[in-house]
Amino acid sequence: MYIFLVPLLLGFAFNLASAFTTAFSRHLGDRRGSAVSAILRDILGIPVWAVGFVLAIRAPSPALFEPTVATKGLGWFMISVGGLIIVVALATIRLRAAVPSTRDALAQNGIYAVVRHPIHTGTLLEFLGLLFLRPMRTTALACLLGLVWILVQTKLEEIDLLQRVPAYREYMKKVPRYLPRTF
Repeated sequence: MYIFLVPLLLGFAFNLASAFTTAFSRHLGDRRGSAVSAILRDILGIPVWAVGFVLAIRAPSPALFEPTVATKGLGWFMISVGGLIIVVALATIRLRAAVPSTRDALAQNGIYAVVRHPIHTGTLLEFLGLLFLRPMRTTALACLLGLVWILVQTKLEEIDLLQRVPAYREYMKKVPRYLPRTF
């Protein structure tokens, strides 16, 4: 029943590589450091934790509540909004999303003018949407672990960004982490 934890946690661990772009680049050079970050996160991290989520959702598990048309609609809405936020964020930062580098410029336009980590915001919304669609113990555990992973990932990425993007410190003072100031 809990076999999903293996790919989920392994994928989260690989995904953390993007928070070590500066360290990898110091030891391996800029090109190799960026490549290591990209391979660990994009090839081994994201797909592997996604498999973990699929296994969690498909695992036989007691329901937390009986899903209704309303909860399923809310779930799909949250997944759609989360996905849209992620797509807009990726379109804004383009190649920097796939291959982080010590030469990255600070993204502070578009959605990045509103929140510092829109991809994480979108991912959190998608996790919550999955829980409304499949309100089971295994889904809840995967989503809870996903929340913890996002919080750790964000903190580590910000430490890395402070090292490789000098303007990031001022940006942090002006732009909130996950939610726009209007919330």
